[in-house]
Amino acid sequence: MTPPDSPAVSEAQVLDALRPIVDPDFRRNIVELGFVKNVAIDGGRVSFDIELTTPACPIKEEFQRDAKARVEELDGVSEAIVTMTAQERTAPGALEAEREDMLPGVQRVIAVASGKGGVGKSTAAINLALALHQAGARVGVMDCDVYGPSLPLLTGTGGRPGTEGKKILPMEGLGLKLMSIGYFTDDDSPVIWRGPMVHGLIRQFLTDVLWEELDYLIVDMPPGTGDAALTLTQNAPLSGAVIVTTANDLSLIDARKGLEMFRKVDVPVLGIVENMSYFVPPDLPDRKYYIFGQGGGKRVADELGIDFLGEIPIDPTVVEEGDLGRPIVMSHPGSPVANAYENLAGQVTRTLAMLEAR
Repeated sequence: MTPPDSPAVSEAQVLDALRPIVDPDFRRNIVELGFVKNVAIDGGRVSFDIELTTPACPIKEEFQRDAKARVEELDGVSEAIVTMTAQERTAPGALEAEREDMLPGVQRVIAVASGKGGVGKSTAAINLALALHQAGARVGVMDCDVYGPSLPLLTGTGGRPGTEGKKILPMEGLGLKLMSIGYFTDDDSPVIWRGPMVHGLIRQFLTDVLWEELDYLIVDMPPGTGDAALTLTQNAPLSGAVIVTTANDLSLIDARKGLEMFRKVDVPVLGIVENMSYFVPPDLPDRKYYIFGQGGGKRVADELGIDFLGEIPIDPTVVEEGDLGRPIVMSHPGSPVANAYENLAGQVTRTLAMLEAR
């Protein structure tokens, strides 16, 4: 405890104590970056905010602990109170005239896409959303796979969305706001729509759903590069895209097509994640079996000059729990698969922060 007669610390001393804390992505200290706000000194009690670029920053707790410890080491300080906040940022392109009525209040829109079906794209989308939510962000998920909507099943939600005035209210589940064509159709009825109908539905999801304030909206893209996918990439204010693939050659070929689609409409591709990369037998935890091949996702990412966001292992529990509306990030926290999704969320938020800072 600081003696009562110790001299009061100055704001300059507080800032100097915080300068050694460096943001690993920007490679500059948090004082120079302008992250330190609202320094207040009341005798030996010092309080301040650290305002990050995203509420889901993967190292915010580390920043908070380090800042508190460094300031409390100063002579004259008895207690340091560090409040973590985040900047409200508008997604790139969201203020363009033709998009200004879309997704008001939504800060960042992330497309999760694949060049083909069957690679676990929807499972990746919901688990990425949950990882961001668990990191402290306000998150929604928009399921735009009109021919095979899976969001109601994966989240264990059902019923019909309500309305408020002329707006559709998103469903809520697992701490997320949710929207899917699956909430408007019967389980056993096929969705048989032509291109203009699909285009109209997607525009309605973008303009008529009352998402309110979200830090991230995860868009589960339709597989492939057909009409529905093109409508989204051309109309939605996308901040960036994550490409999901497996290691086999056919998936990788289609992943390249998906990547080129985003590039043609100037949507940043945040990177490739390789799903179902390897299997670890429960009785042999040190073994990895690469059933679909090894290193394909990393190789394509390197060839195309984009980030490789990591490998998601195969685990039968992902399917079992997903079919029961319990995604792996929620049902088995700390598991290898859940950890992989948490790492993915961290990489995505850091990459978006770097893009926004340009």
